[in-house]
Amino acid sequence: MPDGAYLLDVREHDEWQAGHAPTAVHIPLGELGVRLDEVPKDRGVYLICRSGVRSAHAAAHMAQGGWTAINVEGGMQAWAAAGRPMISDTQYPPFVA
Repeated sequence: MPDGAYLLDVREHDEWQAGHAPTAVHIPLGELGVRLDEVPKDRGVYLICRSGVRSAHAAAHMAQGGWTAINVEGGMQAWAAAGRPMISDTQYPPFVA
């Protein structure tokens, strides 16, 4: 993923709170349809979920709507396995829920 890329996390609230990328923007998949106007169209959007399945569906939908949407293959599981930075919204160390 390029530096400064727009990273969109489409997981549920509890998954996000457990651990997410520090620069990610959170819009749960179930809310994405009504919140698409919050997502920029002037640059690539990298979508991520737990394993890459939900984000692949979201990326395909967004691509049909004119976004340059790229699925982060392997999702947050691959992100964490690669040792990439994560933060948590809880008192516990970040993890992939």
